[in-house]
Amino acid sequence: MAYVSIYLNFDGKTEEAFNHYKKVFKTEFSMPIMRMKDAPPQPGAPALSEADKNKVMHVSLPILGGTLLMGTDVLASAGQKLVEGNNFTISLSPDSKEEADRLYNELSQNGTDGVPPHNEFWGYWGTCKDKFGIRWMFNIMN
Repeated sequence: MAYVSIYLNFDGKTEEAFNHYKKVFKTEFSMPIMRMKDAPPQPGAPALSEADKNKVMHVSLPILGGTLLMGTDVLASAGQKLVEGNNFTISLSPDSKEEADRLYNELSQNGTDGVPPHNEFWGYWGTCKDKFGIRWMFNIMN
């Protein structure tokens, strides 16, 4: 079933923030917290520092009305920088790869920072910033 979630980026405080949100909304994480060290090494990517290995790669928490709040830590070592405006993303999880591709094609038109949906180790994923400056993610879990 398709759903929408809100994806939050933090500068090393994802776990702290999500433990707080867990108390506020009185719910539990929908899956264990994934750490950067849990991802398989990517070809050509630099090795992670010990500090970066323990940063949060992904966390998911149901909040109200079926909405999922998701989050990650940005990695300065990978050239990422947290600034107001890139600290959230609307994450769409459509029912099919074809629908993810359609949404990406339409939302990325005249936009920037596009990564077309493609297969990753966890599923089918892509992202873009639309022509209005809103960040979108497309994600179909395996």
